[in-house]
Amino acid sequence: MIAIDLPMIWAGIIAFGVFMYVFMDGFDLGIGILFRLAEDDEARDTMMNTVAPVWDGNETWLVLGGAGLLAAFPLAYSAILPALYVPIVVMLLALIFRGVAFEFRFKAEASRRFWGGAFHYGSLVATFAQGVVLGSFVQGIEVQGRDYAGGTFDWLSPFSVMTGVGLVGGYALLGSTWLIMKTAGNLQAWARRMAWWSLVAVLVFIAVVSLWTPLLNGAIADRWFAWPNIAFLSPIPLATAGLAYVIWRTLRTERETVPFFAALGLFGLSYAGLGVSLWPYVIPPSVSIWDAASAPESQRFLLYGVAVMIPLILVYTAYSYYVFRGKTDPGAGYH
Repeated sequence: MIAIDLPMIWAGIIAFGVFMYVFMDGFDLGIGILFRLAEDDEARDTMMNTVAPVWDGNETWLVLGGAGLLAAFPLAYSAILPALYVPIVVMLLALIFRGVAFEFRFKAEASRRFWGGAFHYGSLVATFAQGVVLGSFVQGIEVQGRDYAGGTFDWLSPFSVMTGVGLVGGYALLGSTWLIMKTAGNLQAWARRMAWWSLVAVLVFIAVVSLWTPLLNGAIADRWFAWPNIAFLSPIPLATAGLAYVIWRTLRTERETVPFFAALGLFGLSYAGLGVSLWPYVIPPSVSIWDAASAPESQRFLLYGVAVMIPLILVYTAYSYYVFRGKTDPGAGYH
């Protein structure tokens, strides 16, 4: 009988859920980041309308990732959350405020400008907080026994602030390339300009993170630069450079869909690089997925539910995007 490594399966499920959240929610947060820079109110209306049918469903994956971490790796959940309480609470409050602003802006008259600002700043703060969480996780969390052993503000460091700013640029790239695909005319031309500047920022931060991360942990440096690992892993940075070139080239042409999917690929490769750096630790740099796993009976029982739920979510999501495919009419309303 073939032995099933349940912690490995659950690590894959949670990694998939987190990536799908970045994949799906990144571009609509990016639209919020770019919102105040748009040329006029009509353009801002169109920007919001491009994501109006799908934005709230995108956050399903965030719930799946958090719930999966609690169910499959309770030790990690109990250590990571106390370490990152402040940025996580800030992120959730910003997402709530942003969601309320999304609905209220279309209905408000006198306070329309206020809710537009709330949508923008909610998106900006939520994205920055997510980047800070990522940077704090990469730099490591101090654990003693089964408890978090650090301080309340250990998450705050130059590296985590840098990753927060970098993710703002990354989501802006996703948002601008989404608008290239979903809009036309002046708004599309403006989105191409925003995408170019966002791409420059993203490439700078990818380079900085790639150089800084190995300095945080000698094991990460050995994994990437020791022979023969450097030969086996070299396709990741090479493919990243290739996709960046594809985005740059297609932004200078009339291509509309390639920049968005190439930007998603850029995120995917960055995510893969992060996985290579941190594997197999669910709490870097010391607690592995096997150390933090819940009882096999619990993981097996929950796996049955996830095996049904994830395909249903994927089918529903695919159907939603299929129904609302194509360009967004600038005159279309949201109710």
